[in-house]
Amino acid sequence: MTQSMLGIIGGSGLYDLPGLTEARWETVASPWGEMSDAVLRGRVGSTEIAFLPRHGRGHKYAPSDINYRANIDGLKRIGVTDILSVSATGSYKAELSPGTFVIVDQFVDRTTQRVSSFFSAGCVGHVGFGHPTSPGLMDRIEAAAQAEGIRYQRGGTYVCMEGPQFSTMAESLWYKSAGFDVIGMTNMPEAKLAREAEIPYATVAMVTDYDCWHPDHDHVDVAQVIKVLLANADNARRLVARIAADFPPEHPPCPIGSDHSLDFAIMTAPDKRDPALIAKLDAIAGRVLNKVSHP
Repeated sequence: MTQSMLGIIGGSGLYDLPGLTEARWETVASPWGEMSDAVLRGRVGSTEIAFLPRHGRGHKYAPSDINYRANIDGLKRIGVTDILSVSATGSYKAELSPGTFVIVDQFVDRTTQRVSSFFSAGCVGHVGFGHPTSPGLMDRIEAAAQAEGIRYQRGGTYVCMEGPQFSTMAESLWYKSAGFDVIGMTNMPEAKLAREAEIPYATVAMVTDYDCWHPDHDHVDVAQVIKVLLANADNARRLVARIAADFPPEHPPCPIGSDHSLDFAIMTAPDKRDPALIAKLDAIAGRVLNKVSHP
């Protein structure tokens, strides 16, 4: 079995993980461009971790400016086997009050400006995405939340908007009426690319506000969001540290097969594949592209 390495994508509040040892920042080169930042590598207990600041240290990148392909490719290249995304979100349900953590199991992609696949002309690939998060990772998040006494909900739909502006009232009421749970700006196409990279993925959505549908909160106040984020930082650090400390030393098979999502995904015939694109896909799809066919 493959040795586990837990990848964590999140904000600056997670840098100082309890129990983190052997910490060092490492720059990772990717043929897809520059990652958001260097990767903070280290250990929590016996588990190797790789933390990537999604927006870069100092929050340099807006959601639509993040190089999601480079981020996922870079994590794959250094051996990350599982990705835990920690994201700030707005809530569409009264019971999901600020401070609640939602273990997301579905996404709705409302982005329009982002490249959402490693595959294109010269190598076409289609992966299944009906169940976008790994139940195994969700189990570990839930166990950690229970152990740390963190208020959470397992299951929920995350709608990803383009941003950087927050929702209009009409959009907010529309998404609420559709039954969505939370809204954010960063998990798409991150989750799609993780699936193409065969990395099991799960999201912890930290509720910071009620978007603008709530009669007592008719607009998103950035200062209030930051206040809740800071208040949640300790919970987020404890949650991630607990997940890392309890993580199995060998990567367990994903219950839904997301770690083998490319088995039957590549459609382009070998003699029609673009060599330049195939070279860029070495880390993402090398497992299937480099297979030797025998008569």
